[in-house]
Amino acid sequence: MEKSIESIWKEGFLDSNAMIAPKLNNLYDQKSIHIIDKFKRMFKINLNALVAFSFVLLAISFLVKVPVMGGLMFILFNVLVIVNKRQFKSLNKIETNVSSYQYLKSFDGWMQEQIAVNKKMSHYIYPYVFIAMVSGFWFSSAIRESLGRLLGDYHPYMLAGIPVYWVLAMLVIVVVLGFFGGRIYKWDLNLVYGRILKKLAELIADMEELRSN
Repeated sequence: MEKSIESIWKEGFLDSNAMIAPKLNNLYDQKSIHIIDKFKRMFKINLNALVAFSFVLLAISFLVKVPVMGGLMFILFNVLVIVNKRQFKSLNKIETNVSSYQYLKSFDGWMQEQIAVNKKMSHYIYPYVFIAMVSGFWFSSAIRESLGRLLGDYHPYMLAGIPVYWVLAMLVIVVVLGFFGGRIYKWDLNLVYGRILKKLAELIADMEELRSN
């Protein structure tokens, strides 16, 4: 970026023609800097944590003899990291030669675009996670042996060695997860970034109210 966030806010979040008490202006400047810095810090930490967790999960999956699940989850987590890192880099393309208010609005627009992309992917991510878990357990020889002992002489209708009723139940779960994937993602998002998103919306609303007066 041509300017740091601090230098942008030194120009003020309002246009030069707008009238506002300097102390109030400085207060909003500090709030704005704090929100964006906190988001960037959390975003980077979460991406690094996701990469670390993918390696830990992969190692554990081999130890408990469900490597298929570990491998599939490892691929998913790292694809998510790559996609979100590319989105994060696009934040640097936001125009900086503007007032702080306009920059904050652009940041909010970038945030909403990122949320929209991840929300679309979530319709596939959650079904993928479920399929990865089921596949991991099914390809585990220990679990297959336990299933054989559980069924005993009972042999229901089978499909690729799996009871048909189980296949139908899994298909229903996959469809449900795909349909509600966006809602599940929004719930996850609010758990992690809910407070920041709320503060960002409130700050922009306050700035717009001041600009309109």
